[in-house]
Amino acid sequence: MVKKFLHIEGLMVLLAVIYIYSLYEFSWWIFLLLILSPDVSMLAYLIDDRIGATVYNAFHTYIVSIFMILLAIFLKSDAWMMIGLIWTAHIGMDRLFGYGLKYTSSFKATHMQRL
Repeated sequence: MVKKFLHIEGLMVLLAVIYIYSLYEFSWWIFLLLILSPDVSMLAYLIDDRIGATVYNAFHTYIVSIFMILLAIFLKSDAWMMIGLIWTAHIGMDRLFGYGLKYTSSFKATHMQRL
């Protein structure tokens, strides 16, 4: 049941962010272009599993993306807002599909499941 809650939570985050993104009337082409960009962080696994997990998790936690959204509100920056929303949508999408934060033991060991 916990796993289902995590998937539903990801869906809710994704839908909420898409709605907010539409309110700002940002470009959907940019959204589609950048939605997978946080996955570039997987390249850190080429160094080793510990560094890979650390970098990947830094790019896949809501802490940084929501901080960026809050910073965008404070600075009144549409560019930062767009990036923060797309980034948060990516994380929600990952959770929806079962991709979680990584353990240092291997890329396939996540907080949601073993891939």
